[in-house]
Amino acid sequence: MNLLMQWLAPETVRLIALALIHFLWQGAVLAAFAYAAMILCRSAASRYAVGITMLALMLAAPVITFGLLNVSDVASGPASVSQQCCTHNSETTARVLAAFTAKTDSSVQQDAPRPDYLFFLVELWFAGVLLLSLRSAGGFLLVERLRRRESSPVNDDVLSICLALQNRLRLKRIISCCKSIYLDAPAVAGWLRPVVLLPASAISGLTTAQLEAVIAHELAHIRRYDAFVNLFQIGTETLLFYHPAVWWLGKRIREERENCCDDVAVAVCGSPVTYAHALTSMAQSRVAPALAMAANRGALATRVARLLNVNSSQRSLRATGLSAVVVCLSGALLAGSALVNVARTVHAAQAEPQMQVASPARTVVSANGSVLIAGPFSPTPKPVTPKLADKHVLAFVPAPDPEQQETPAPPPGAAAKPAQASEPAAKPSYIDAMKEAGFDHLTVDELIGLKVQGVTPEYVKQMRDLGMRPDVNQFIGMKSQGIDSEYVREMRAASGSSFDINALIGMKVQSVTPEYIKQIRELGLRTDPDNIIGMKVQGVTPDYVKNLRALGIKVEGDDVIGMRVQGIDADYVKSINEAGLHPDAHELIGMKVQGINAAYLKEMQTAGFKMNVSEAISAKVQGITPEFIAKVRSRGFQNLTFDKLMALKHSGVIDAQR
Repeated sequence: MNLLMQWLAPETVRLIALALIHFLWQGAVLAAFAYAAMILCRSAASRYAVGITMLALMLAAPVITFGLLNVSDVASGPASVSQQCCTHNSETTARVLAAFTAKTDSSVQQDAPRPDYLFFLVELWFAGVLLLSLRSAGGFLLVERLRRRESSPVNDDVLSICLALQNRLRLKRIISCCKSIYLDAPAVAGWLRPVVLLPASAISGLTTAQLEAVIAHELAHIRRYDAFVNLFQIGTETLLFYHPAVWWLGKRIREERENCCDDVAVAVCGSPVTYAHALTSMAQSRVAPALAMAANRGALATRVARLLNVNSSQRSLRATGLSAVVVCLSGALLAGSALVNVARTVHAAQAEPQMQVASPARTVVSANGSVLIAGPFSPTPKPVTPKLADKHVLAFVPAPDPEQQETPAPPPGAAAKPAQASEPAAKPSYIDAMKEAGFDHLTVDELIGLKVQGVTPEYVKQMRDLGMRPDVNQFIGMKSQGIDSEYVREMRAASGSSFDINALIGMKVQSVTPEYIKQIRELGLRTDPDNIIGMKVQGVTPDYVKNLRALGIKVEGDDVIGMRVQGIDADYVKSINEAGLHPDAHELIGMKVQGINAAYLKEMQTAGFKMNVSEAISAKVQGITPEFIAKVRSRGFQNLTFDKLMALKHSGVIDAQR
């Protein structure tokens, strides 16, 4: 804290801390919008643009918040005490009054508490930024070393391929193409003078068509200036490292960046299968710096499935993703509202002592020239005898406390008045009743929101008797969704556990009933909120689970949601079993994702290849079809094993050369 106090003013440090804290809910809101927009976008380029835009907004959010907080503090600063004091004819009175006011202000400022925890938070944030900056600097040095020292020129054949692809991509920049023995996957290093680094294994192990596709992928990074965008991304992740949403969005941006370059590579080379083979051959190659643009970065299975147009899971998950966005956005807005209310309360509490000091004392000048000061609530000042020779003496007379004043005794002989009969107590107002229920210092908007939604003090008491402590926004959400005490008790009895408030609201939104939870629990499945909401959104019914289990499928945990998302039903399982395979839940999901059905299995069996589940998935991913088998046999290859068939497909000797 001493280091920050030397560099920055305490008020500046406080505003930085508040801006960083506010970004917790702001980042969640921006991430929710980014997720929703990416789900609705069809192309990788549009999803990438959405990700970069939202990342820029995340970087701008704390800066804008800092400016707004600074403007708010300047606008709401306390008025000067000297402007509130009365003007007096006596110069001595003005001088003494100013001295007394300055002394009072200094004592109040010394007694005011210092928010040391805010300085501690800023120090932690600064330390994290410094550590991540050092890590990024090490990455820059590693990339520069690869580019300058640990590379050598490629042969003329590979160089001609690079130059031809540069012309096809209309790249006018000077781009070097080198070979590196320290990399196992092609990568791009450098920003102003980029270098395409090709490992020796890629040059010797890939076919010409596959090598062209891989080099086109790397040149696409250069054409799109991805290195500069990656630099901005690393800087944003360094400054906002404490928020998980920033890392999630950064991961999605990197995935979509690779997808965009994959599209360019396929457009240039014309064969998605050839490029998928190249990615598969580099599946185990992960030696590439984080700051370099490597061809094998990202989820291999997802990229291969996308290249082969196996995207049914993405279409099926769109409705689930939008529902999750609504829940996440609601939670972030509730948290942000609560944080703003807390900040207002703290600001009001800090401003209250200053306002009390600024309240002017009542000043009266007597006929003989003596100056009298009474408290702000004193009806009449009491004269004070000066203790000094000077007749212009300032004497402070505190205002009498009405509660401590004694009631004057009645005159002797006065008849005591009989006590009047007690009147019936008036019904308390809504504000007073909510105060008795524990909600004090409510804002106008909160009071109106509670009243409009029908949140009564009795409703508050019922929920608190159940051990729940919702805040104002949660009470409004629960009441608007029709959650009452009976629903809470029935949900607890059905699940055998207690749900938190946000979980109850989410389940009520998805129309989760106690009967549904009871049926799921009887099937032995998890009844935690995430699993219940996911199954309800996907339409998982107890009959669906029973039908799968009747076919020998052991359905547990998240498997049932994944199977439902992929459209796996009892008919699909029966058809696969009739084809001679008996996969489990995970294998069924993998087969469905790859588009394997009973017709494909029977055609392969007719061609003489009876495969197990793993072989069927591998064959489908590699593009081994009955047509490919017929082409192999037309070349004179007979009685091939499955491994030999996979080797022929992987080598590309049967496919037409470009």
